[in-house]
Amino acid sequence: MIYPWHQYLFALIFILAGANHFRVPRMYKKIIPPFFKHKDFWNISSGMVELLFGIGLLIPFSSLFSAWGIIVLLLAVFPSNIYMYTNEEASLRLSKGIRFARLPLQFILIAWAFIYTC
Repeated sequence: MIYPWHQYLFALIFILAGANHFRVPRMYKKIIPPFFKHKDFWNISSGMVELLFGIGLLIPFSSLFSAWGIIVLLLAVFPSNIYMYTNEEASLRLSKGIRFARLPLQFILIAWAFIYTC
């Protein structure tokens, strides 16, 4: 099946982001809020889910499930974005403005994923 170019791009973003959880785990663990215990588990889990859903977007029988999964994932990791915005230690040395811009970006990504649920 041939998908629109933007679906390949969206899948690639999630595949690369998922792989990055394993390449640079310290960065991701830093933005996990302290009320989530076992940061290694959450980093590995979210990285695997991003990878699998990214790949799943490119497979006809799983693309719908993967699109909905990405929506749920983006909602689930939103607390990390809030934590990153509000906590200087989790800021990854990004400016407050860039960290703030990441918040609505999550909803843009959710809207983008929603395109593939139809």
